[in-house]
Amino acid sequence: MNLYDLLQSNPNLNITINSGQLIDVIDKSISKAISETCQLLHENSSIEKDRWLNIDELQEYLPDHPAKATIYGWICSRQIPYHKNGKKLRFLQKEIDEYLMQGKRKTVNELLVESASARKNK
Repeated sequence: MNLYDLLQSNPNLNITINSGQLIDVIDKSISKAISETCQLLHENSSIEKDRWLNIDELQEYLPDHPAKATIYGWICSRQIPYHKNGKKLRFLQKEIDEYLMQGKRKTVNELLVESASARKNK
């Protein structure tokens, strides 16, 4: 059992450690916290991405909070992904996210890297 595990199992244990051991314990504690946080974020993001939205929720979710008439216009011109069951319109959040990312413009640095890579491959 290493020092980190010993302190985890006995939090009230009083021991003397040197600075190297302290750094090791702090490093392992931080690594564990980061790992647990990343896992929770991943689990939460995958749950949220599969969420169904109605038109009111979509209106709140979109960054510019467009009017319902605007959203209906996008639906009529098939600009935005949607699902229709009878009269009810539904939107899958992950499809909306993909739709929003399609409008992303590349930065100057991204364009420079892309062009340098293309010239290199010729």
